Formats: sequence, C-alpha cells, structure tokens
Amino acid sequence: MKKIFCIIAFFIILSPLSALDLSSTESSLADIFSSSIDDNEGCTVFRSMNIPSGGRTEALGTAFTAIADDSSFFDYNPAASAVLENTEISVSHNAWIADSALETIALTRRNGSLGYGTQFKCFYVPFSEYNLYGDRVTGNYYSETSATFNIAYNFFSGYTFRGLALGANGKIAWRNVPDYTDNKSDQVISGSGLEQSALGLMADGGILLRFNALKFYSDREPNIKIGLTLNNFGIALTGFGKEIKKDDDTPARITMASSYRIAPRLLLSAEVRKPVAISKFSSSGALSIAAGLEATVTPIFAFQCGFLLQGSNPRFSIGSEFDIKGIKMDIAYILDLTSSANPANHISLSAKMRFGDRGRKATMEKVDEYYLSGLKFYANGYYNEAIDLWNQAIYLAASSPLNIRFEPAIQARNSAYNFIKNKTELEDIYSVVVED
Repeated sequence: MKKIFCIIAFFIILSPLSALDLSSTESSLADIFSSSIDDNEGCTVFRSMNIPSGGRTEALGTAFTAIADDSSFFDYNPAASAVLENTEISVSHNAWIADSALETIALTRRNGSLGYGTQFKCFYVPFSEYNLYGDRVTGNYYSETSATFNIAYNFFSGYTFRGLALGANGKIAWRNVPDYTDNKSDQVISGSGLEQSALGLMADGGILLRFNALKFYSDREPNIKIGLTLNNFGIALTGFGKEIKKDDDTPARITMASSYRIAPRLLLSAEVRKPVAISKFSSSGALSIAAGLEATVTPIFAFQCGFLLQGSNPRFSIGSEFDIKGIKMDIAYILDLTSSANPANHISLSAKMRFGDRGRKATMEKVDEYYLSGLKFYANGYYNEAIDLWNQAIYLAASSPLNIRFEPAIQARNSAYNFIKNKTELEDIYSVVVED
C-alpha cells in the first residue's frame, strides 16, 4: 500500500507542471543567463555522449560524478564500479527533445576491490528527406551507438577511510548517417551516408575518494565523496568509403565533484565541468555547473531535484525513485526554459535490477561477530582468547569478498598486546624471589 501511495503522490505533484505557462519566466531567465552564452558550444561530434541515460541522474541535475552509487556511473565516474555494493543490470529510456530518444543497458559487477562492467547506448532521431516539391523521398534514422567497457580498483580500503578508487572506460562509438537522394532524380545515392558517418574511439579516467568528515549521525557508510574525472578523450574519424579523415573533436571534459550526506536521508551533490577542445584548447567551451539534492522519504521511496547550467541554458529537474520487489524504478521530469520559444520538457525512465552483493553483507556480519565476541572475552580477562577472535576478524575482513582493513579489530588487538606486555613487566618488577 505504501508503494502505491508513493507512486501516486509523485504523479500528482508532477502532472500540473506540463500545463504551466512559463513564457514570462523563460524570458526573465534568458536575460539573467545571457552573459553565459558559450560561443564554442556544439563544436564537437558524438554529442550523444553527453546525454544522460536518464532517471535518477537527470533528476539530480546530472550532478552524479561524486555520488556514483549505481550503474549510471558509466557516464560520470568510471572508478565507481570498484565500490558498488551489488551486481546490477539497468535499462533506461530517455525521451529527448524533437522526437529523439536514448536507450541504454548496463551491467556492472564487483569482485572484492575489483569492479568491471559494460554499457551499450543508442541515440536516434527520425531522418526524413523531402525533394524540391515537398514530397517525402526517404525515411530512416540518424543514430549514434556506443559500447563502453569498464574496469576499476579500490586501493587502501579500510573501515574508516574507504579507499582510493581508480577506474577507466574504453569506448567505441559509431555515427550512422542514412544515405540521401539526388535532388534532380530523387534517387538514393549509394554510400552518401557512409561518407558522413563516423567512428569514435574514446577513453575515460576517474578517481573516487570516500571518507567521513563533519558527520553528525551514526552510520557505517562514508558521508563525503570526492570525484575527479576525464571523460570522452579520443578521436573521431569520418569519410569512410571515400577518404578517411579526422572529424571534429570528441566532447571531452574534465569534472571536479563532491557529495555530502548531511543526514542519513539527505544527500547533496555539486560539480563543475570544463569542456576541452583537444585539437585547440583555446576553443574549449565554458565552465558548466550542476547541483542535486536527494531526500529518502521512506526505505522504498526517494525524491530528487537538480539544476544544470551549461552555457546560457538553465535546466531544472525533479524525479523520484521507488523500490518494487527489489527493482528500483526511476522517473525524472526535466524542464528546459530557454532552449526554445516554448518551454521544452522531457521525461526519462530507468529500472535497476540488483542481484546481490556476492556475500559481502554476510561476511561483514561474521566479522562483527568475531569482533564483539573478542570484546566480551577481553572484558572478562580472557586476553589470549580475545586476541584470537580479533585475528580471525582481521583475516576474514582482509579476504575476499571484502578485502578491507578492519581497523577496530586491529586497534583492539594491538591494545591487548600492549596490555599483556605491560602487565608482564609489572609482574616481573614486583615479583618476590624467595631463596632457601
């Protein structure tokens, strides 16, 4: 019943928005952000690489580089696969502007400190050609399809400092342009689309730090994350079937991001992005900023909102995530007020299916059991027994599938060793030797 209520409540809030007359707001915002116009915007190819897969990431204003806690990380921070809790498969549909859409499927998995995965994306838009008399002569789709392969590793992982995760993506993309017709004969020119199609080879690199600071609640999960990424650095080739040559630059960017969990159910994120023109840095785009907020209302329902400013184009978004029998469903509504004469908006959806954590939770519970049992033995004066239990906790935590340093047990064991050593020294000092 609670699940149904959460879903209905979201759509009640969402439904009036599409009917709002925001023309005056649009005009005001256009004036406010007019100084942010970027003359270098749109000078790159494979622009679909910058379109979010949809769902939660768009609802958060795309400020996801430091959060990166589900399979949407592929587009933001490749280091995240090394720290995800669950094996995950996700599918998403993003109904973009002007009848275009983006379909995505992703799979990610983690073995100890090693994470890996793959993602496939397809952006497409109808392509219709009309002759000089206005008659439709061809109908097809322009598309950009990409495959991403990920690997990451989390170094120095521990109980308090959760480690330094490093990751990389390798990407291959294909831009498909349909063949077009001859204006005089209306006949399709074979290979004409291939000449304008393109092959893209790109790579991403990412860093993710997770730790605790300014934390005013009790929870094991780190409340602060810092991310740094390099995205879409590579080359694009075009002219196939005629003369292969370098195309325009790929949409490379550098991102600095952070997230802060203020309370167990309240998360803030923000990031700054700098587009990079690989062939000529002076032609790089202007900085863009993104911010997002997520409030977990109940264990099965969360609400998100976000803001993105890229050039003079502010975008506002809201969305929600709800859990239906272990499948997380996300829906986001994005309002773009200055890209057209009328408010442009679109909706994106995603579903994430989780297939367990490969025994990490159960193993952690066993580590806790050894640790707490050791504390009881130590409190009752059974020091060697306590040390044995703590050694078991340390060994189990350092083994697969956890691969972490369990500092509480290490500190307790070292303290016990020091206590036994000092106790023995005191007993030797105050012992009395009775001679015959």
